[in-house]
Amino acid sequence: MLLGQKGMRTEAPIFIRVFKEESELEIWKARDDGRFYHFKTYPICMWSGDLGPKTRQGDKQAPEGFYTITKRQMNPKSSFYLAFNIGFPNAYDRVNGSTGDFLMVHGKCISAGCYAMTDGLVEEIYALARDQFDAGQESFEVHAFPFRMTAENMARHKSSKWYPFWQSLKEGYDHFEVARQPPKIAVCERRYVVNPEFRDPNVSRLDPAGRCPAYQRSSPQPFVPRPDDKVAMMPQVVVPGLKKRDQMYSAIPTLGRPMGLGVGQLDVTPAPVESTPIPVSK
Repeated sequence: MLLGQKGMRTEAPIFIRVFKEESELEIWKARDDGRFYHFKTYPICMWSGDLGPKTRQGDKQAPEGFYTITKRQMNPKSSFYLAFNIGFPNAYDRVNGSTGDFLMVHGKCISAGCYAMTDGLVEEIYALARDQFDAGQESFEVHAFPFRMTAENMARHKSSKWYPFWQSLKEGYDHFEVARQPPKIAVCERRYVVNPEFRDPNVSRLDPAGRCPAYQRSSPQPFVPRPDDKVAMMPQVVVPGLKKRDQMYSAIPTLGRPMGLGVGQLDVTPAPVESTPIPVSK
């Protein structure tokens, strides 16, 4: 019903943004103008670790970065109800020596490196992804951020050792905020490059560890809603639901939210080890 109200087709591409600190997962969906419009914001029931990227197997960190999901990463027979593999490690992770596998968005509300939803919400998210694949879409993007990357939040976390990494993520965040289209992402010189236009038109495959070919960064074309488009003016739909991270810090107010304090150290929720193989459907 909401898809119809918002003028969205089930077969149209989706785009997902994840925000750790807010414990929220957003789904955006393309419309006929090629721009993405907000569909729903879902509560993340549980994520483990701290703010910052995953760097090694067993650190219980949920990934941060730019990821691509294809149909083969969907798992309708997951031990955690339904799941899709986020695609960690990607080219950036591998070239920087990060290790780990089977990092998912899944159900059951337990996490050891994954983004865990309640079963009811992951069912809806999974269905939206499945429908676009069934219609012939080849992939969708998931951008996982430590927090909403506003100037105020960046300033608040400026002393973090991850600040330089987060600056590169902010470039992708800012592009989507302006254009309502996911940016092109490349990896070279062991770093993300957002929206590059390479001067050599024959550049097709980059060496993530090699020197970046000459490029210029294209500017996003700002999104301007059509004057008669009531959908663009609709308030965002935010789904109420359980956020165990918030409950944990509310129950232990002296903890605050410091860096370096992960769910794994607190043993708040029993969780499976993320390296336990979860079969991926073909």
